[in-house]
Amino acid sequence: MELTEKDLLGKTHYGLKIYAFILRSYYKGDNVISLSGRLCKPTKNPFKSDSLTLILEEIDQQFLFRDTTDEAFKGNPFDFAALHFNVSGQELLQLLNDKMHLNIGVNPWHKESDFKVEVIQEEPKPKRILPKFSYFKAPVKNTVPAKEVTILDVYHLIKYEFQEQTERLRTMSDKKEARAYKAANFDYVTFSGVFTRRSDKALVKHSGFLAIDFDHVADISALTGKLLTDEYFDTEILFTSPSGDGLKWIISIDITEHSHRDWFTSIKHYIEETYKLEVDNAGKDVSRACFLPYDLNIYLHPKYHH
Repeated sequence: MELTEKDLLGKTHYGLKIYAFILRSYYKGDNVISLSGRLCKPTKNPFKSDSLTLILEEIDQQFLFRDTTDEAFKGNPFDFAALHFNVSGQELLQLLNDKMHLNIGVNPWHKESDFKVEVIQEEPKPKRILPKFSYFKAPVKNTVPAKEVTILDVYHLIKYEFQEQTERLRTMSDKKEARAYKAANFDYVTFSGVFTRRSDKALVKHSGFLAIDFDHVADISALTGKLLTDEYFDTEILFTSPSGDGLKWIISIDITEHSHRDWFTSIKHYIEETYKLEVDNAGKDVSRACFLPYDLNIYLHPKYHH
């Protein structure tokens, strides 16, 4: 199968994971990427004597690189990978697919045969079914959903709505006052599925998503970079919490293999071991409510933009 750059960009968060994969090979254990919106903070450049001059920026759904000390040193993720692997073209794409375990074009149920070549006519790709959640109007004590929404609906709501409530909340210094205001004024969703009411017992259909809350994060941009380039979990959607000092990380889980609660327990342990961060235990509840803030820099997996 011939690979395309578009194939790899769709599996690597616009190429961000390609940079992270390569940079980790030079700087093991370091935080190689700190992302703020569409721009990464300067990081070490292994091709410029490890100087802290490498800049990554998302432009037209692709992270491009440049060096602050050399105008000629710039390009896309594949140019950067070519510098590391010293190959290009289809050979480079195949190498990245293998090394990063992207599994593009791999059918685990198909077995190669040396004796028979079967030509199968490709069928039209089925229309993508967007994950759905229950949407609840404020206040939080309202446990009856107003409607069902897709992940694209939530993305647009967070990116373009709720600015007034979010900005007002972030001016409140009194924690008790802020908590009461948030509970009374913020709409919310249940990222793990559709419900007849907000209760674990009222689940209609699980979305295959798990919401992880990080509270009181010291460096939002650094953690954003780490989560988007995590080796084991793809980010479906990621945004700053209403308070402004936390993150909401939504990832996929396979509930046919393990229960929602078992997934949460395992992922919580993984995060604590890997990132040395505490995770809000409320995520274990399948009907966990997630308030919707305003975040112009919300991240959505590239597959939903096509």
